Amino acid sequence: MTTSSPAAFDPTGRTAPIVCVRGLGKTYASGFQALKNIDLDIRRGEIFALLGPNGAGKTTLINIICGIVNATEGTVRADGHDTVRDYRAARAAIGLVPQELHTDAFESVWATITFSRGLFGHAPDPAYLEKVLRDLSLWDRRDAKIMTLSGGMKRRVLIAKALAHEPKILFLDEPSAGVDVELRHDMWRMVRELRDRGTTIILTTHYIEEAEDMADRIGVISQGKLIVVEDKHVLMRKLGKKQLTLTLQRTMASLPAELAAWPLELAADGQALVYTFDTQKEETGIAELLRTLGAHGIDFKDLRSSESSLEDIFVSLVHSPKETPA
Repeated sequence: MTTSSPAAFDPTGRTAPIVCVRGLGKTYASGFQALKNIDLDIRRGEIFALLGPNGAGKTTLINIICGIVNATEGTVRADGHDTVRDYRAARAAIGLVPQELHTDAFESVWATITFSRGLFGHAPDPAYLEKVLRDLSLWDRRDAKIMTLSGGMKRRVLIAKALAHEPKILFLDEPSAGVDVELRHDMWRMVRELRDRGTTIILTTHYIEEAEDMADRIGVISQGKLIVVEDKHVLMRKLGKKQLTLTLQRTMASLPAELAAWPLELAADGQALVYTFDTQKEETGIAELLRTLGAHGIDFKDLRSSESSLEDIFVSLVHSPKETPA
């Protein structure tokens, strides 16, 4: 398993992680163990993507950090505050956009976000709330009753509510679920702006290409266990594979015996060879492979390389976590 080393708690808050999870476990009354001994540090000002299949424990972990669900064991600190012993201070530092569309249907958009800001003891700031609504293309709907809005607009309201009290930590639990492309683009633009202003973003998503594009670090959770936490680029370098596809001059019926020792696959149509190599090794073996092909009279007319995507890595981690490199 690849994990980041836990950081010691720094009472000054200068170097301490903004979210610090230690030994976290959750077992429900039914006996189902949703989380198993989770240790996790979220750095200040980063975008952290939590990936995992349905039922892996993503939402349970978020809900415990946010104080919505009680842990069976372990501790959580948010912005230096214990989420159990100092719940109000911890919760005031957190904004949460949940998966479900829970809103006050009969309230207006403006009333809802104004109430959310006041709920955490913040003084009124109409100019700030106007900016939030404008950034989410909600300003023209500020007086509309939430019950009259589309699903995508309701999702925007949830984001506005989460941002109303200017949280230091923003959780986005499957924020792209069921939203239109325009909102998705608006949302990710806003996320980048928030990160640039120092807000820490933790998101879960099924859109792996978004995590690959947005995140600074990636965590993968499977069956309640955190199986990897790593810088996105380091993770892709460690676990990613590159492939060289050689389009052949002549179709092959089968892979020649003299090439059996090479990590080669023959395409189904017999018109290409695919060579897979490790990006971590200093020598790719490509030069030697090409010499070997030439020595056996195997000519090619084209070659192209490709690299594993984050989705490929995610699938390999989830299906074979024991093989994850240390």
